[in-house]
Amino acid sequence: MATGSRSDSTTSTSTPTPQEPPHTPGVASRAFTSVRSGIRRNPTADRVYRTTIGVAGTGTVALGIVLIPLPGPGSLIALGGLALLGTEFEGAKKASTTMNKAAKAAVARAKQHRAAKAAKTAE
Repeated sequence: MATGSRSDSTTSTSTPTPQEPPHTPGVASRAFTSVRSGIRRNPTADRVYRTTIGVAGTGTVALGIVLIPLPGPGSLIALGGLALLGTEFEGAKKASTTMNKAAKAAVARAKQHRAAKAAKTAE
């Protein structure tokens, strides 16, 4: 064993595991935060930015709603648009959180239903 190396029984705590997100924001997150804070300092740029986010988010939500009856990810597109709106508007953020919880509950119910159906078929 080389000098200064650790034995297999101990693990390093400085390196995050794949399941554990890093504790410090990444380069992209820091860059976005600094750019966004610069935009907020300029009232005109802030208004243009928020309007752009509002138009893009509303368009994405509308597209997702139109696509819901068709086969494909219409509801996911609508949730994505709502999340986009939630980056700038508190009401949309609350709605996005509520809709994400509802979507997770629906997925859980679907899995439960499939498991019950599979168990019934196996009998």
